[in-house]
Amino acid sequence: MSKKVIISASLTGVLANRKQCPYIPYTPEEIAEEGRRAVEAGASILHIHARNDDGTPAYDVETYSRIHEEVKKRTPDAIINYSTGAIHITREERIAHIVALKPDMAALNMGSMNYGIYSKKAKKFYHDFIFQNSFTDIQFYLEKMNEAGTRPEMEVFDNGHVNNAMPFIDMDILKKPYNFSFVMGVLGGLPHSTANILHQSRTVPEGSDWQVIGIGRKQWASLAAGITIGGNIRAGLEDNFYLPEGEMAKSNGELIGAAAQLTRMMGREVASIAEARETLDIPLRS
Repeated sequence: MSKKVIISASLTGVLANRKQCPYIPYTPEEIAEEGRRAVEAGASILHIHARNDDGTPAYDVETYSRIHEEVKKRTPDAIINYSTGAIHITREERIAHIVALKPDMAALNMGSMNYGIYSKKAKKFYHDFIFQNSFTDIQFYLEKMNEAGTRPEMEVFDNGHVNNAMPFIDMDILKKPYNFSFVMGVLGGLPHSTANILHQSRTVPEGSDWQVIGIGRKQWASLAAGITIGGNIRAGLEDNFYLPEGEMAKSNGELIGAAAQLTRMMGREVASIAEARETLDIPLRS
């Protein structure tokens, strides 16, 4: 528990839009400004999806390059973590920006799953798709990340997903320190529960760091549990729009500020970017 908490900021995602939350950043400049606010509030890692200027998802290298340039201008030391999650595009397209830009980290989904968003109020699904990540594809992404010098952030949506890393550890494709994220609250994956987080934390291999990602308004309870158990945490407009008191956040900075305050309330300290880089073995590259 003496270990400091590394806070990640999930700046924009791909599903949320400004009809739901007017503060979602779309353009490279907006994303980078939100990154600056998050870093100033205590984030060490910026988890970034690309958007077109109209808010639709973007996967092309050019858009990621524009984001990369703008983020580096404002927060040159921050750990950049790009998403590789996508549907309806090839695996080569999903990893192209990692190959080209060689970011510090990249999110890697560790299994296939149903992925849904259901409204109890409307009695309907707003999103319903299959997130496909075969072992062959995971190996392909890991090999490309290794070539780029990019550390994988393994996103774990269900109980078996931690175990999916074991063949790649055995093949020496995954290198210590391993970095896992326990994603809580996605329909099709693990629901919010302290018991689920505790179970996941006990299944990671030796030499692992892990964080809790909470989706939706129940996020704050899951982050508190993660902090208590000894993990790191993620917050941001991709995951949840609302502050602990229920008010909609006006920026990622407000959400990260709340996460930092929660960390201190739970008796732990927030890691600096330099401390996060040392813990995760991600040296600053020119």
